[in-house]
Amino acid sequence: MRDAFIRTLTELVPQHPEVVLLSGDLGFAVLNEYIDRFPRQFLNVGIAEQNMSGLAAGLALEGHAVFTYSIGSFPTLRCLEQIRNDICYHGANVKIVCVGGGMSYGPVGFSHHATEDLAMLRSLPGMQVFSPCDLWEAAEAARYLVSHRGPAYLRLDKSAAPATVQPGEAFRAGRIRTVREGSDVTFVATGGILGEAILAADILADQGIFCRVLSVHTVKPLDRDALTTAASETGGIVSIEEHAVDGGLGGAIAEVLMEAGVFPRFLVRMGLRNTFSSVVGSQQYLRKVYSLDAAAIARTVSAKLGTAVPALA
Repeated sequence: MRDAFIRTLTELVPQHPEVVLLSGDLGFAVLNEYIDRFPRQFLNVGIAEQNMSGLAAGLALEGHAVFTYSIGSFPTLRCLEQIRNDICYHGANVKIVCVGGGMSYGPVGFSHHATEDLAMLRSLPGMQVFSPCDLWEAAEAARYLVSHRGPAYLRLDKSAAPATVQPGEAFRAGRIRTVREGSDVTFVATGGILGEAILAADILADQGIFCRVLSVHTVKPLDRDALTTAASETGGIVSIEEHAVDGGLGGAIAEVLMEAGVFPRFLVRMGLRNTFSSVVGSQQYLRKVYSLDAAAIARTVSAKLGTAVPALA
């Protein structure tokens, strides 16, 4: 997803001289072409994300469209005060880019994971929150953000779901995409873990359980119509996110459905429950450890529906 974002930004910058990219001292292998072509539209701020956020706000208030770029929790958790006070309060045209959302940086431990960021950023007034699920969504979200004015957050996963785009399909910010039709259960996923939801839907289809699969590339604003329709038309809702369930996608879905007065047969929030992702290992291994892989998703649905899914290796 990182590469898709940088390619799109590099493609668009010649038409947008107001764009400035700030890096927290990382990403040079993937940023080299951008830096070589647009040296006056790039600045390495160093390992100083709080300063980077304040600088971004100042540049934005002088007319620039600023992208800040760092990994894991560093561009969000470390500098939440600056994002709140400097960027959001002033409506500054700053896009915060997290490379390695969720447990993407599994081998280096929980300090490098972004598992509370959606909850924090979606709570801020004026902030749009994007969490693309595949490479097409990542590129299209970047394209949207270059032209959009105002604060926004782009959460890029190291993993990505398989390509889901249909011929002629247009990306619409704030609109959930249906990538699989079904009537028994709805999977609502954000980020690369959508790939696990699709695999789980395949497992369950073999058992005669047909799942609707929704791709939530925009967490804020959240598509109320798609969610209320799914809650009305399918047997239950399962939210799937590589994030804490408190304040994340699942909580946002519950808020939407409760306020709309639409109650699914059941709502299951799959994510981290009152725990840090403190185990060390690959992203795929951590998904298995924290019951977020396709097999765990299928087992959860099976238990809810009172059916049996064969054990998987």
